[in-house]
Amino acid sequence: MTPKKSTARKRTAARRKKAGARTPIARKPRRGGFWQRRAIDLAWFVAKQGEKHVATVTSRKDAAILRMTHEGCPKCHGNGQIFTRGKDGNFTGSKPCPAKPTKAKASRLQVAVAARFGPDKSAGLVGWTCPCGKKEKPRFRDAKTATKALRAHEQKRHGGKSVGGAWYGQIPEQKSAPALTSAPSRKSKVTV
Repeated sequence: MTPKKSTARKRTAARRKKAGARTPIARKPRRGGFWQRRAIDLAWFVAKQGEKHVATVTSRKDAAILRMTHEGCPKCHGNGQIFTRGKDGNFTGSKPCPAKPTKAKASRLQVAVAARFGPDKSAGLVGWTCPCGKKEKPRFRDAKTATKALRAHEQKRHGGKSVGGAWYGQIPEQKSAPALTSAPSRKSKVTV
C-alpha cells in the first residue's frame, strides 16, 4: 500500500492590521538667517530691559507716595517704611511704617516728579551688591525682594553658593529745617 499523503493544513490568511490615525508631526519653524536671529535676540533684550524699567519706575512711584503721605511722621521720619536693625546695630530688613499716614492724598504730578528727578528719587528703595562686581541699583520695594534677586544672581553666577553679597537701603537725609533744595540721600548697607 502506498503511504497516505498528509494533507497540508490550511492556514488562515494573516489579517492586516488596520492603520491607525496618523499623528501629525510638528514642524519646527525655520529659524531664519543669522541677522534675523540677531534681530530676535535684540528684541528680547529690549523687551526685558523695558520690563525692568517699568518695574523700577512703579516701585519709585510707590516709594514717593509713601514719602509724601508719611511726611513728618515721627516713627518712620517721612520714609514710609522702617529699616530694622539687629542687636549689633546692623541692618536686618525692612517693614512698612505702622503709623497712620499724615496726609490722605498725594498729587499725581508731584509723585511723577519725585519718582523721576532729584536726589531722593530712589529713597526708600533697596538695591544689592555682590563681591563679583555685579550690583543692582535701588529699585526694590523691600529687603525681601532685594534678597530674592541677590539669591537668583548667586544661583545663576555662583552655583547657588552665598558669596557675601549685601543689600542696601537708600534713606532720605533728615531735614532739620525746611530748605528749598533737598539734601543728597545716604545709603545704608547690610551684608546678607
